[in-house]
Amino acid sequence: MLNNIQTRTNELATFNFSSGSIGDIISAIIPILFFIAGFILLLMIVLGGFGYMTSMGDPKAAESAKAKITHALTGFIIIFIAYWLVQILGMIFGIAQFGRIF
Repeated sequence: MLNNIQTRTNELATFNFSSGSIGDIISAIIPILFFIAGFILLLMIVLGGFGYMTSMGDPKAAESAKAKITHALTGFIIIFIAYWLVQILGMIFGIAQFGRIF
């Protein structure tokens, strides 16, 4: 995981935004956004689990923690579907740029 973070940081540091087209800029930013979304997903699930464990029988706190976990997983599903929809549309229209996201 640390190698992945270092690789993403190096990619961002070496990318020249001034010479690229809008497609190049978006292609450089998308993997970083997916990494950030994954980190936020992990953080929200951990915080929701911690909130659920520390609710001490309070139904309102337990429900809030369950909602946090549910919202995190719903967001993950939306991001997952969006990623694969872009991949499929890229294959249909012959746009090879989308294949290099990861």
